[in-house]
Amino acid sequence: MSTASIPSSGDRRPVADRVAGAPISWGVCEVPGWGFQLEPDTVLRQMRELGLSATEFGPDGFLPDDPQAKAATLAGHGLKAVGQFVPVILHDPGHDPLPEVERAMEGLVAAQASTVVIAAATGQEGYDDRPVLDDSGWSALLGNLDRITDAAAAHGLVATLHPHVGTMIESGEETERVLTGSRVGLCLDTGHLLIGGGDPVAIAQSNPGRIVHTHLKDVRVDWARRVRSGDVTYTEAVAGGMYVPLGEGDVDISAIVAALEGSGYAGWYVLEQDTILTGPPAAGGPDPVADVRASIAHLLAVAGDPSTAGA
Repeated sequence: MSTASIPSSGDRRPVADRVAGAPISWGVCEVPGWGFQLEPDTVLRQMRELGLSATEFGPDGFLPDDPQAKAATLAGHGLKAVGQFVPVILHDPGHDPLPEVERAMEGLVAAQASTVVIAAATGQEGYDDRPVLDDSGWSALLGNLDRITDAAAAHGLVATLHPHVGTMIESGEETERVLTGSRVGLCLDTGHLLIGGGDPVAIAQSNPGRIVHTHLKDVRVDWARRVRSGDVTYTEAVAGGMYVPLGEGDVDISAIVAALEGSGYAGWYVLEQDTILTGPPAAGGPDPVADVRASIAHLLAVAGDPSTAGA
């Protein structure tokens, strides 16, 4: 795996300086019909007021398309760029995902970000269903991940694969096959792995050297089981409250952070609490600011960091 741009443990900053936001915690999502979408100025202003110093880009259309304008928008709010979630089709031998990834990387380089976060898209809208990969599909997917890894390194970026519910790579078993069969780094998404039937603690403990980016989520396992059984769709579970602030669900955030920090992890912790809003936040409904504030406080507490970073 390429190690371009991965900070070493020797220059590792405190955890409080490696906490980033993500627009999905404010309900901003690439899925059509996901829910009410807040304006970028509101989301970015609230991130900064919470003490966050960086964010991922969010879906296409959230920030300006022009790479320089994208970077300028974040800088205007006092935020740095961390990376971008890029869902692309990797498993189709007749489809080349590199042009799409290259366009995303232009914006990342302009904003001096470090990470391109790849998800193995199904080619269908949403995350409620997915086909099954055959041997040809696996071969194409793993080969494309290595091609993307090399292209990212050529831009001074790090490529990671994000296991994600409703994509071609969602489970712990599929994640292990990616780690064994390719050189790409891993974006450890603690929520999606649990929902997909994996064990995020075990992966953090057994593969710390491959984890170069982290999406911290907490989920209620009762909802996760209903998604796996087919009793509800992923979208229905999100709307029902499957994702909760760190420390209020069933993911052992403390064990994951301990495993990563103990191995010398120097990357970002991106706070992601997938949220669906039905309108502007109001009393009695989801409150992204309160939820992110609670997650920051919990992360710093389990990391043993005395800083409040706005919590």
